[in-house]
Amino acid sequence: MAKVKTTFFCNNCGAESSKWMGRCPQCGEWNSLVEEVIKETKHSRTPTNRGVGQNVMKPVALPDIEVSNIARIPSGYKEIDRVLGGGIVPGSLMLLGGDPGIGKSTLLLQVSKQVAEDVGIVLYASGEESQLQLKLRAERLSINSANLHVLADTDLDHVLEEALANKPSLLVIDSIQTMYTGDIEAAPGSVSQVRECTARLLRFAKEQNISIIIIGHVTKEGNIAGPRMLEHMVDVVLYFEGERSYQFRILRAIKNRFGSTSETGIFAMEEEGLGELENPSEALLAERSDEESGSAVMIYLEGVRPILVEVQSLVTPTAFGMPRRTSIGYDLNRLIVLLAVLEKRCGFTLGNKDVYVNVIGGLKVNEPACDLSMAVAIVSNLKNRVVPADMVILGEVGLTGNVRSIPRIEQRISEAKKLGFTKFVIPDGNLRQVKTKNSELQIRGVKTIQEAMQLAFN
Repeated sequence: MAKVKTTFFCNNCGAESSKWMGRCPQCGEWNSLVEEVIKETKHSRTPTNRGVGQNVMKPVALPDIEVSNIARIPSGYKEIDRVLGGGIVPGSLMLLGGDPGIGKSTLLLQVSKQVAEDVGIVLYASGEESQLQLKLRAERLSINSANLHVLADTDLDHVLEEALANKPSLLVIDSIQTMYTGDIEAAPGSVSQVRECTARLLRFAKEQNISIIIIGHVTKEGNIAGPRMLEHMVDVVLYFEGERSYQFRILRAIKNRFGSTSETGIFAMEEEGLGELENPSEALLAERSDEESGSAVMIYLEGVRPILVEVQSLVTPTAFGMPRRTSIGYDLNRLIVLLAVLEKRCGFTLGNKDVYVNVIGGLKVNEPACDLSMAVAIVSNLKNRVVPADMVILGEVGLTGNVRSIPRIEQRISEAKKLGFTKFVIPDGNLRQVKTKNSELQIRGVKTIQEAMQLAFN
């Protein structure tokens, strides 16, 4: 008879402990240890007990391994293919995470439709929705492909058996937290179940050369729920980000064994589903007014992709003893430092003012290159002066009031030029790096924040 024992697992890092502790000894997280009953079984190496689709692999000498060009599977979306490095690699295991309701299932259902029509059979296994619910979602997205097979089941062994029988080009698991295997006596979503199910999917993908995409739930901190080793086991980790009240969504690669992690894809949530944004800068600046104070345009890098976005500020006299600072889409700590620099180096009185800043479109900007444009927007509303509509302001502001250089200045200027911007205020260190000479463009370099204010409000 198999021996049964009780073990405690950490929900954050997956560390195992023989007894409960208030704090995980590995990652230091408090109250993260959960109790699970583990049934020890002897693993046999007989062919009848290898598992679904499991083969015996033998070592091969490195020179004997044939190298051929891998034909990637196109997802049907240029934004996704760019993030993945050219498409889906056969036999890869990918993990997609994101907040609830952000559009993960919608995105993968649309990708499944494109792969089913262009490549072959796609198996979509859902443990959260029934087949009828999947049909209703597909009708809303105008999806009706005969090669797209849906399976509503939480038994991973049954899902793998169906995948072995149908040999799909792509297998989608929605989601990994709902799947379970009978070899582990724990509830679905527990640390041991998630770890074992992911290990089986990884083994199945490599042995059968079938690409698998799994959806993972996220915690309130924004990390994928389950042990941290889940991200180490898979080949690609993608995050689908965005505010639910806004239409823009960003697909970001956190880990990619087959491509760069600096690429991002931008989508817009519409009634017909998720649509690609080939020119997100134009969409973000479509409703910008030319005669309002407190507004400035900056260019930030989403990966290596320059995007123009409008920043707005509102400066009002405080009604209380302590002035309020509120930031939406911009780091609050950087805002506080920026206000201190404006007060100390430029002489603006902000200690008795409430300051509110906002990045239009629900985007989150954490790049230091946006400091100077945010400072100009604040002063614009403080002095009720309008920034020229065709001006772009770039630069990192230091504590001494100096403006420091930023990367990829040529790409930023080229993107702004396409939308009709002709005036640029950039760091003086970047001015020498600009090789493109155009008489229509007015590019001025500044060394201090005071010089930038004089150019913006001449």
